[in-house]
Amino acid sequence: MLSLSSVNVEIAGIQILRDITFELKPGLTTVLIGRNGAGKTTLLRTIMGLLPLKSGSLSLGGADLAAEPAFARAGHGIGYAPEDRRLIPEFSVEDNITLPALALKLPAAETRRRLDEVYTLLPELQAMRKRPGGGVSGGQGKMVALGRALMVAEKVLMLDEPFQGLAPALALEYARTLDRLRKEKPSLALFVTESSPNLLQKITDVMLRIERGSIENS
Repeated sequence: MLSLSSVNVEIAGIQILRDITFELKPGLTTVLIGRNGAGKTTLLRTIMGLLPLKSGSLSLGGADLAAEPAFARAGHGIGYAPEDRRLIPEFSVEDNITLPALALKLPAAETRRRLDEVYTLLPELQAMRKRPGGGVSGGQGKMVALGRALMVAEKVLMLDEPFQGLAPALALEYARTLDRLRKEKPSLALFVTESSPNLLQKITDVMLRIERGSIENS
């Protein structure tokens, strides 16, 4: 599915990622564990095209993903929920969720179908769909960001530190949601970064560790 081979990335002349090689496979949940500053967010941003490769290759289903601009990557079926959520405060929750569909110019019927899937998985989002994005709590914002990523995650869903800052009860609910997602979308490759694997033990198929920009099987 999504393959990285000998990926190296620099920021401001400083090497951050070093020879990253692994593959995300359909139907499996891969969890990347690492301390703050180890390179987790840089890796996800690289996959999404927000940071350029210094060297190495990045492919999805055999196609050269590195050749695609950042704005085109979601069109390949990759959903991404960043750690800081990045909601548009003036937009409603529903408008924030459907924004990727608008960017991809999906037909109205397809947008509605995907939105219904999101609401089925995350009914709490439907209940607050008319609220402004700036009027939700931090934990609720994480759920909105998940819903937005699901609008385009036909092949791969990437979540950056999804439990960061969540109250224990909401963190448990988020973990249950991911478990339901695996059952409802069995072909989806799920890639989650975390500082601690505790909440993800039940759904983890592959665990990787990253330290100082280098990755290894755990």
